[in-house]
Amino acid sequence: MSAREITYVSASRGEGESQGGAAGEAGYPRPHSLAEKLKSLMAQRKDARGRAYVSRTLSQAVDELPDPPATTSFALIAKLAGGQQDNPTIKTVLALCRALGDVPPAYLLPHAGYDDLAALEAFEAPLARRVLALLNDLPESEVRKVVADLEHRRETLGLSSVPDDGPSAAKPRKARRRRTETEAAQYAADALEGL
Repeated sequence: MSAREITYVSASRGEGESQGGAAGEAGYPRPHSLAEKLKSLMAQRKDARGRAYVSRTLSQAVDELPDPPATTSFALIAKLAGGQQDNPTIKTVLALCRALGDVPPAYLLPHAGYDDLAALEAFEAPLARRVLALLNDLPESEVRKVVADLEHRRETLGLSSVPDDGPSAAKPRKARRRRTETEAAQYAADALEGL
C-alpha cells in the first residue's frame, strides 16, 4: 500500500474515502481551491485583536513578521481569497502561512491530498513522518490493524478521536451586507464620537 493510498484508508468503513465532491483524477476527490482554503483559514484564525482575519489585517500581520519573505497588499490577499487570482508566488504563500500561525504551506495547494490541515500539521513532526514511512508498502490489512490500535490507544489515553471522514476545509462564513453610503457615514461619525 503506498503513502497515497494510506491517506484515504478508513478503518471504520473498510474502504477508501471519496469526500469533497466528484472524484478527480487518480481517484482523488475534487480538491479545494486556494481561495476556499485561504478564506477558511482567515475565518478560523484570529488576528492580534482576537478577530477573524480580513485582507487588511492579514496584510498588516505579514508586514509585522520578523524578516517577512514577501510583502502582500490587502488587494492581493482579497484577490487570492476571492478567486480572482490563483497563482501567488512561493514567497507570498510562505508569508501568508507564517502570518496565519505557521500553517504548512502545502495546505494552500489545490490538491486533494493537501486538503487535510490537521494531517499536514501532524506531518510537521519528524516522528509522525517516521510512522508514515514505516507504514508505506505494508499490506492494507496491516495498516488497518495499526490504525485500530492507534485509535484504541488514543481512547485509553483520553485523547479526542480523530475523524475518519477525510480532508475537510471549513466553509467560509457568508459575506455580510455592505453598508449604504448613509449607513457608512453614520457608522464613521459614531466611531469618531466614541459611541
